[in-house]
Amino acid sequence: MRVLVTGSSGFIGSHLCRELANHGHSVCAFHRANSPLSLIEDLPIDRAIGDITQPDTLSNAFEGVDVVFHTAAKLGKSTPDLTYRVTVGGTRNVLKACLDAGVSRMVHTSSIAAFGVPHIKGLEPRNGAACVMKETHSWNYRPERWRYAHAKHLAEMEVQNAVALGLDAVIVNPSLVIGSGDINRVSGEAIMHVARGNLKVSSQGGFNAIHIEDVVRGHIAALEKGQTGERYILGSENMTHQNFLKLTAEVVGVDPPRIMLPGRLLRALSEPVTRLQSVLSLPFSGEAMHKIGYYFYCDVSKAENVLGLNNRTPIRQAISDSYNWYREQGVH
Repeated sequence: MRVLVTGSSGFIGSHLCRELANHGHSVCAFHRANSPLSLIEDLPIDRAIGDITQPDTLSNAFEGVDVVFHTAAKLGKSTPDLTYRVTVGGTRNVLKACLDAGVSRMVHTSSIAAFGVPHIKGLEPRNGAACVMKETHSWNYRPERWRYAHAKHLAEMEVQNAVALGLDAVIVNPSLVIGSGDINRVSGEAIMHVARGNLKVSSQGGFNAIHIEDVVRGHIAALEKGQTGERYILGSENMTHQNFLKLTAEVVGVDPPRIMLPGRLLRALSEPVTRLQSVLSLPFSGEAMHKIGYYFYCDVSKAENVLGLNNRTPIRQAISDSYNWYREQGVH
C-alpha cells in the first residue's frame, strides 16, 4: 500500500513509519520543514513537506495514497488558539484531503484524554467497573483546564463528520504511551525525574499505560480490522501513581518516593504551580495537578476482542526502554 503518516517525526508517527516500512509498504512521512527528523532519518521512506494547518500543502502529498495514519497534534506548552488550530483545524484539513484524494481508509490517533475524566473521583476501582472508562465514555470536563484533551475531543467530532460524508475512518485512543523515542517527553518526563531523584512524593490517582510497540500494533490492527466510525482504546495496565513511581524507581535503580500527599492539597496548589512552571523545573504541570485524585483506568476488552490486541508488553519493559533510550540520547 501507499501509506501517508502525519506527525511522522513524532513519537507514535515515527514508530508507525518504521513498522510500515519494515513490512514493505510504500511510506510517505508528512512533516513540516523544521520538524526534527532524528527518529526517521534512517528509514527508506519518502518525505513530503507541509503543514496540516495549511490546506494547500496537503493535496499533492495525498495524491495516490491508499491509507492515512493521522497522528499529528499539538503537544506541550501552547496557546489555546494554536492548540485548537493544529489539533482540530489541522484534523479537519487532513480529513478533507482524504476525501478529496479518495483515500481508502484513515486511522485517526486520538487519546483517552478525549474522554474527559472518570465519572468518579477519589475512588480506586477494585472489583467493579464504576470508574473504568470505555469507548462509550463522553467528554465531561472543563475545557479551560485541559485544552489538549478538549481539542482531541473536538478532533474526534471532525472525524465523525467526515465519516458521515463517506470517509472510511477509524479512531484509536491510546492511554499513556511509554517507550523509546518519546521525543516530547510526554511520559518520559516523570521517568527522568524519578531517575534524577527529583520526585520525592507520590499522590492519589492512577492511569492506564501501554508500550509504544503495542500502540503501533493497535494502529495496524485498526487499519485491518476496525469498523468505520468506531473508537478503540489502546491500553494495557491500570496502575496507581504510587505503583508506577515505585516500579520506575526499581527499573532505574533509585529509592522510590515514600511520601503520599493528599489529592486535595495538590489540587489546591495547581494554580501557584501554573504560575511558577515557566521558571522552575517541576515534575508536573499545574494543569496535570487539577486531575490528581482521578483514576484514569480503562477497559481494553473491545480492542482485545475486535482488534486481537492480546499479550501486550509489560510496563516494566516500557519504562526500561524509555529510560535506556534517554540515556543513549545523552539525557541524564
